[in-house]
Amino acid sequence: MSDAKTTIEQALREAGLEWESPADGSYVVKLPGTRKLSTTVSLLVGRHSLSVNAFVVRCPDENHEAVHRWLLERNTRLYGVAYAIDPLGDIYLVGRLPLAAVVPEEIDRILGTVLEAADGSFNTLLEMGFASAIRKEYAWRTSRGESTRNLDAFARLTRGEDQG
Repeated sequence: MSDAKTTIEQALREAGLEWESPADGSYVVKLPGTRKLSTTVSLLVGRHSLSVNAFVVRCPDENHEAVHRWLLERNTRLYGVAYAIDPLGDIYLVGRLPLAAVVPEEIDRILGTVLEAADGSFNTLLEMGFASAIRKEYAWRTSRGESTRNLDAFARLTRGEDQG
């Protein structure tokens, strides 16, 4: 267990990531993103395994079946983690690695997978699960003359191209 903790701490330092250890064997890592500002990952060293947990997005407002299908289809392509939902319907990435697999290369690979799966899917998940809210936000901002720049990624929704 102490070997895993040493390895994790070394890997996080070498990657130059922002992280903290709120308790022995527990790590909270902040992964910078491009679509999602950041993704927070929890790493927890247990007796026999390393647990990985990262919040992706809250429970979709709409289109649940399509969102869940999309997540399940992508699970087959992920390494070491899978999309999951909690009792509230919020979407997470979860995984578990045996402690013997906790080497710097695996820490890098699993964090890279989490980042790509959380950040890379973020706009798609928002578009699928929050289209109505995005349209309302856009309409509210434009009616007040406020900037809509951070909604540019959703132009297809806000400019009427996908109202069906």
